[in-house]
Amino acid sequence: MPSDLDPPRPATRRDQAKAARRVEILAAAARQFASRGYQGVRLEDIGAAVGISGPAMYRHFASKTALLDTILVDISEQLYDGGSAAAGSPGSPDDRLHKLIEFHIDVLVTRPDLISVQDRDLFSLSDDARYRVRSLQRRYVEEWVRVLCERAAERGTDLEAVEARVRIHAMFGLLNSSPRLPAFPPERLRALLIGMALGALDG
Repeated sequence: MPSDLDPPRPATRRDQAKAARRVEILAAAARQFASRGYQGVRLEDIGAAVGISGPAMYRHFASKTALLDTILVDISEQLYDGGSAAAGSPGSPDDRLHKLIEFHIDVLVTRPDLISVQDRDLFSLSDDARYRVRSLQRRYVEEWVRVLCERAAERGTDLEAVEARVRIHAMFGLLNSSPRLPAFPPERLRALLIGMALGALDG
């Protein structure tokens, strides 16, 4: 019987192929959910986009809801982990705020489908996944609140946490709409969004 001390079993080619197919399915689902909305997409539609029959899709995900749960829990965990790392990085509060902004904008620019789905289809999640996503979102916001309040204190300004949350949520509303904006060169978009984010946070 294997024990906890045994080294992990090397991934087989079958394991690797299954993992790659899962990533492909998640990306196709995010594209279709972003384009047509969760309610407008069938599991069979997603399977067709990656060359899998409808019944075969159930070998990877038990339902369309399970697929959405995976997409939104994954991106919420990535946002929290990346935000926590930026907020805890060396440097002044101003440095750390810029890192938070740059991290969030990088996700927006490189993974716009996921942001669109998160923004629109949260209430189609299962109860457990919605609770997990909401919890991660709150923790992500609190990383921003801490840094923004520290930045204000360093500048000799008294910023209450409740006001910091209002500014941060307003900034997210502004930034998270960018995937629906007309096409724009990514580097210029980053610079534009950074300036807008700082403007929203500084009031």
